[in-house]
Amino acid sequence: MSAFESQAMMLSTTQLEVELDAEAGIVKAIDGLTLAIRRGETFALVGESGCGKSMTALALMRLLPDSGAVTGGEITLDDTDVLGLPESQMRAVRGGRIGMIFQEPGTSLNPVLTVGVQMMEAIETHTALRGNAARSKAIDWLKRVGIPEPERRFDDYPFRMSGGQKQRVMIAMTLAAEPDYLVADEPTTALDVTIQKQILDLLADLQREMGMGLMLITHDLAVVAGMAQQVALMYAGQIIEMAPAADFFAHPQHPYARALLRALPDADRRGQALAAIPGTVPPLTQAFLGCRFAPRCVHALPTCHTTLPVLTGPVGRQVRCLLLAPGGPGLAPEPALPAAGTAPANSSPAAASNLAPAPAGPVKASVNVAPLLQVSGLSVSFVLRKGFLQGKPQRFDAVKNVSFDVAAGQTLALVGESGCGKTTTGKAIVQLLRSQAEIRGSAVLDGQNLFDLQGAELRAARRAVQIIFQDPFASLNPRMRVAEILDEGLAALQPQTTPEERRSRIEQITEQVGLRRDALQRWPHEFSGGQRQRIAIARALAVQPRLIVCDEPTSALDVSVQAQILNLLRELQRELGVSFLFITHNIAVVEYIADRIAVMRAGSIVEQGLCADVLNRPQDAYTRTLLAAVPRM
Repeated sequence: MSAFESQAMMLSTTQLEVELDAEAGIVKAIDGLTLAIRRGETFALVGESGCGKSMTALALMRLLPDSGAVTGGEITLDDTDVLGLPESQMRAVRGGRIGMIFQEPGTSLNPVLTVGVQMMEAIETHTALRGNAARSKAIDWLKRVGIPEPERRFDDYPFRMSGGQKQRVMIAMTLAAEPDYLVADEPTTALDVTIQKQILDLLADLQREMGMGLMLITHDLAVVAGMAQQVALMYAGQIIEMAPAADFFAHPQHPYARALLRALPDADRRGQALAAIPGTVPPLTQAFLGCRFAPRCVHALPTCHTTLPVLTGPVGRQVRCLLLAPGGPGLAPEPALPAAGTAPANSSPAAASNLAPAPAGPVKASVNVAPLLQVSGLSVSFVLRKGFLQGKPQRFDAVKNVSFDVAAGQTLALVGESGCGKTTTGKAIVQLLRSQAEIRGSAVLDGQNLFDLQGAELRAARRAVQIIFQDPFASLNPRMRVAEILDEGLAALQPQTTPEERRSRIEQITEQVGLRRDALQRWPHEFSGGQRQRIAIARALAVQPRLIVCDEPTSALDVSVQAQILNLLRELQRELGVSFLFITHNIAVVEYIADRIAVMRAGSIVEQGLCADVLNRPQDAYTRTLLAAVPRM
């Protein structure tokens, strides 16, 4: 027992239950949750979207939505009953004793107040510092979390910062109040690996200095492996496995835990399909008769569908599975994974007979493969206009003299830190910056420089080059059904097609990306994040492009959904011969899917080559630094 634990210093829940009043009925978002976050330790809460992780965080902070309520159980902060505190006392606890880093920094920061004003408000509310002392502490924390020019950015508004920078501001604002416990809901999702390492190292240092307890909610299992002492795996509102981190990764017990670990991409799994988990998390409006994971479990027996499992095992090493309960039959060996290009047994049927002729197999990474796209000397500059009487406009060079090739049927991964110019490069290639920036250089596709095209030639080029945006929800029109979204692009870029031809193509591509046809009449908000990303992929594929720019297509997805998307992209590349410019900061995904890699820094490419060469024998010092920051299991 640690010194912190012996003093009863922990944030804990006992049989916590949370319900939400939704249109579909009462949602039991958390059902019988018992856990403890000890001072000085990191407790990781992992699982798919919809399992109740973020709702747990909101319950701990007493920030449930108006439709939600704690209907049972206890929340205890050290020796204090959190649920029994009046709101006036809870305001001092919230932020002062328990800090929280929210998942979406863009909606957590006030858009009409500067970063400095918001940070000073938090510092002056929860510490004794005032005025210049509070300002100095705010600037110091901005510097500690890696914000460049912190004195200047102190007076900036949130909209002038990138997503990663806004996330760092949120982290700085929370930590500046020096809380005893920190609830971090996906704190590094929007960050590149170098800043992620900096933030995680900072959190670890603070734990040692302050004895801070940390609840880490994340879908990045590599981060969990490097940070956490204890892991709890949630599914459908319940904890289904709890274990010390080392034991969880070395010897996962629950079938769901095993499937998640087999879904992780890396170099060793190249050439084989990832273990994507079929189905989705069940709706929590129903009364469960058996195991909640049984409909998706390859090991499930008939009794699993009719008998409720309970957590069994010693404290700190428990599992909720009938097969692993005392006297249970145990689990059979895991089935072998299919080779890449082989449809898994649970995949949706693809209308392969109507697709373009497929190549004989995956295109190998070879210097003999002809380039589909040749980018030479690409430079992109923006003019930053200031307010009235604030000086002359300034020129900002976002991309500087970039050159690379994308081979037919291959994947080039473009990696680097946030703000290095990756997305700007991709948007320039697909002609989305013509009215916003000065573009120089060339991007040659089939002998034509894309930057010189106009009118009908430009429309033809747009059919050949498409893009999948990072945020599928923001890129899909919420006022259009899926069928209308897919038809819009086809009608605009292939006007010679009839409505009947477009309808047939839409139905075909919907099945190809693993969605049912009834999805065509639904709205974007009715889908999960992974399903919306499939819609975005379908929209890009609908016009039969030869090159797709994939801008962080898996960054916000759960491990299992990411595996589904990566399997889908590899299968589409094998069947259609489509090329990908894959923009990402996830090196594990690069190891799995890329043939070649280009590393960007400050608008320039510092190294490029075959995937194995760059990852195993990096030549540039920045590449070595980038790879050294990648969390490993």
